[in-house]
Amino acid sequence: MDLTNLLGDASSDLTALQVGLRAILVFLFAVALFRLLPRKSLADTTVIDLVLTLLIGSSLSRALTGNAAIGPTFVACIVLAALWIGMGMLAMRSDWASRLLKGRPLEIIRDGKVDEAALRRAHMGRRDLEQKIRGQGYRRVEDVPLAYIERNGSVSVVSRE
Repeated sequence: MDLTNLLGDASSDLTALQVGLRAILVFLFAVALFRLLPRKSLADTTVIDLVLTLLIGSSLSRALTGNAAIGPTFVACIVLAALWIGMGMLAMRSDWASRLLKGRPLEIIRDGKVDEAALRRAHMGRRDLEQKIRGQGYRRVEDVPLAYIERNGSVSVVSRE
């Protein structure tokens, strides 16, 4: 029995066994692919990380359901992963590329005063900001010496020390 008979192809109706085997193969491929990517890809998600995850997930779901052939889909996912790695390397070497691809942090609080314009640019509400600073041990915005909305959307508080 050849691989096409075992897994089906993109143009045929798939049996439950073929979909099950595809699920195992797609899962193992996705785990291997994301394990090969730099560890940062799983933490502190940036826009590029999100786009990569969506594109790979969408592509793999098509391979899983038989709407796309497995081999070419895996190649496309590898190309997407290589593109992500390449853009990450470019961003490490170039401030301009880093700002373009990943954005820049926004100063949001200075000496307990919120920069309302920066808050609007970040599409963050006052209550969301208060929640994020409470998560860092501050009760009130007025107690925060300096805070940034980072490129990944997290809020970092810088102490006075």
